Amino acid sequence: MIKFGFGQARPTIAHVLCLGAHADDIEIGCGGTMLTLLDTVKPLSVTWVVFSAAGPRAEEARRAAGSCLAAAATREVVVHDFRDGFFPHTGAAIKEKFEELKTRPSPDLVFTHYRHDLHQDHRVLSELTRNTFRDHAILEYEIPKYDGDLGRPNVFVPLESSVVQRKVDLLLSSFPSQSGKRWFTDDLFRAHLRLRGMECNSPSNHAEAFHGHKLVLG
Repeated sequence: MIKFGFGQARPTIAHVLCLGAHADDIEIGCGGTMLTLLDTVKPLSVTWVVFSAAGPRAEEARRAAGSCLAAAATREVVVHDFRDGFFPHTGAAIKEKFEELKTRPSPDLVFTHYRHDLHQDHRVLSELTRNTFRDHAILEYEIPKYDGDLGRPNVFVPLESSVVQRKVDLLLSSFPSQSGKRWFTDDLFRAHLRLRGMECNSPSNHAEAFHGHKLVLG
C-alpha cells in the first residue's frame, strides 16, 4: 500500500489532467481527491475531459466540473459526445482526441479509469491513457457499479470529513438525471469512501483509492 499525500513532502504538482468516460465518472472516482488538491496545492491548473455527454448530460458535466474546479488557477473543461457504450467501436476517433491532448501542457498527474474496469468505455479510456502518457504519473480511479469489479487498490488519499460532504453534495446536486437510479445515492457514495478509509486507517475514516501500476521514485 502506498499512501499518496499532499503535505510538505508532496511532489511538485502544477497541472492535473482528469479523464472520464461519462458525465459523472471523474466526480465519483476522484472528486474528493481533486477538492483536496485544489484546497492544498496553489496554484493548480486542471484539464478536465469527459468523452460521452450530450444534451442535458453535457450541461450537467460542465456544471459539475465548474463547481469542483472553482479554486483552480486555470481550468479547461472539454466535453465530447461519443456514443455511450460504443467506445471500442469508435476507438480511432477517440484516439484522435488523445493525440490532441499531447499538444496541451504536459500534466504532472493524470486521473483515469481502472484498467480492469468491466465497463467497455472505461477500459478503452484507461488503455489510451497509458498509451498516450507513458512517462507520467497515472492514478486509476474506481467506479462502484452493478458489475462488481472493485479491485484491490494500492494508493489511498484520506479525505477530510468536510471534503466527503462536499463531494457527495456535488454529485447529488449536479446530476439530477441520475437521481432515479438506485445506486446513485448518498449512502452508497459514503459507504465506498468509508470502506477505503478503513483500509488505509484514515483519520476521518474516509478515503478515495486508486491503482498506481508504475511509480518512479526520485
